[in-house]
Amino acid sequence: MSKPFLHLGAVGALLLLFAAASWAQNTLDNPDWVEEQVPPPPAYSKANLIPITMPPYVSIQVGVAPDTVFTGADGIVRYVVVMTNATGTSNASYEGIRCLTDEVKTYARMGSSGQWSLVSNPQWKHVNDNMPSRHAHAIARQGACETRLAPSATEVLKALKLGTNRYKPNQGL
Repeated sequence: MSKPFLHLGAVGALLLLFAAASWAQNTLDNPDWVEEQVPPPPAYSKANLIPITMPPYVSIQVGVAPDTVFTGADGIVRYVVVMTNATGTSNASYEGIRCLTDEVKTYARMGSSGQWSLVSNPQWKHVNDNMPSRHAHAIARQGACETRLAPSATEVLKALKLGTNRYKPNQGL
């Protein structure tokens, strides 16, 4: 290969790198970004939950209700997650993950009453901060987010159902 072609290739690679960096900067720091109006908590069934792999120290079973998964135009993947403890008691949360910033927000919770209780002032929190359960982190890594982008609901469901599992014990989940 001649030197002019190598030079053009290097210039092209640099231009692509600058364009990607510019896009990321504009998207991450977009002061005009707003979250869509959040739809009300959807009905769900515990019959077909997609199991989420949790680290060994977590004693609850976690599953995503597939009929509730939705990716909005705002880049947020919304879903209902059901958590069941060893005695069989279940709780559910209606949440959204903003893949670009790796944040989660809980919009509503459902306990034993079977009624949704809206969170009065939902706030974005990093997926690693949702203690005591790290389920949002696991959901994001196992299919809800793909390299900081929100895939379509179909792609999210496919990844979760296929068991696409990017959890590794040494990643500090």
